Amino acid sequence: MKVIPGREKSARLNARAVRRIPGGVNSNVRLDAPRVFFERGQGAWLWDVDGNDYVDYLLGQGPAFLGHAPEPVLQAVEAASRKGMVYGAQHPLEVEAAERLCELLGWAEMVRLGSTGTEMVQAALRLARAATGREQFVRFEGHYHGWLDNVLIAPQPGPAAPASAGQLPEALADSIVLPWNDLDLVAETLEQRGDEICAVLMEPAMLNAGAVAPDPGYLGGVREVCRRTGVLLIFDEVITGFRLAAGGAAERFGVAPDLAVYGKAMAGGWPVAALAGPAALMERFGSKEVTHAGTLNANVMASAATVATLELLLTDPPYARIEEIGAKLMAELGELAASASLPLRIQGFPAAFHASFGEPGDARTYRDLQALDAARYARLAQRLFEEGVWVAARGIWYVSAAHGERELEITLERAAAALEGA
Repeated sequence: MKVIPGREKSARLNARAVRRIPGGVNSNVRLDAPRVFFERGQGAWLWDVDGNDYVDYLLGQGPAFLGHAPEPVLQAVEAASRKGMVYGAQHPLEVEAAERLCELLGWAEMVRLGSTGTEMVQAALRLARAATGREQFVRFEGHYHGWLDNVLIAPQPGPAAPASAGQLPEALADSIVLPWNDLDLVAETLEQRGDEICAVLMEPAMLNAGAVAPDPGYLGGVREVCRRTGVLLIFDEVITGFRLAAGGAAERFGVAPDLAVYGKAMAGGWPVAALAGPAALMERFGSKEVTHAGTLNANVMASAATVATLELLLTDPPYARIEEIGAKLMAELGELAASASLPLRIQGFPAAFHASFGEPGDARTYRDLQALDAARYARLAQRLFEEGVWVAARGIWYVSAAHGERELEITLERAAAALEGA
């Protein structure tokens, strides 16, 4: 590891980490990121062990939607956990969390709580198979649904292929992979093979690989063809949920799915996820027909964090503020790049946008994203890190409720320095 002046403590910690932790990290997503060790976070800021500060646009890969260490959430978790943490039975907070979730989402009647989005995607697929008696499911190029064998696919267009050594190719046999934003192809596939397909699984707006909105009418069109062919529509709202609107992408685009998976922004940074849907489907868990289990599901801390976070989103919605700051950031980053004669492309939503190098024009599909110069942007991300702006190397920028005019001003100053020679 190259030691960057002023980050020597991080270098020493990394040397210790690689001796005991494979690759020095506990998630492979972090392998290509700068090896910095953070000591604390507050609001929109992070501080590393060497004392350097960073304006944070990664937000822990998305969960810190309220900013780091939001005081109302911390207080709620501390107070609740002093009474116990995991009971192996029910407690009032999980009921309140479920009620708040259904209230905020609007379309859902019941929810099940879990720990990760990956886990709840599996619950959704199992439930869809049970409800339809079918096995295959449609998914889309570039959409991410977790790291387990039956959903992890190589980052390339075309049929599903394993993305990891040790991943069983036959685990992907039930995946039908289609390009994104092609309604005619979805309709053709479901009309020809609908009796084999239990679900269409999608990010309702692509926000993992890039920031690609659905074409006008696309989600509604998929909703209609699913209804016509008896296929369940599953939204993976782990990233979009509570971020694009209080009711997630379903609210923002006005299309309700049959089932939806939530995580990240729903609990102020605490590890919790949810599966939501109508009672007629969800009661299959309660009848024991379909199994979903987990020792830590709906634990006291996760439930308290969920209740506190959703209360904040209901009583003091941050969405207008985020839209304002995020839109300014997108526009002014674009102006900085243009002034430096750099082909920086910025597209997406003020709360979650994608920056990249490439030809002008919005990407509509994952194949469009793959045509961009990812290596050049990764170098820019490194320069931004060195200047004190923490972003993902893959190009996604998240804006939180804690970002304001001060953070915007400092970000633009630091980004201008990073863009020199990019």
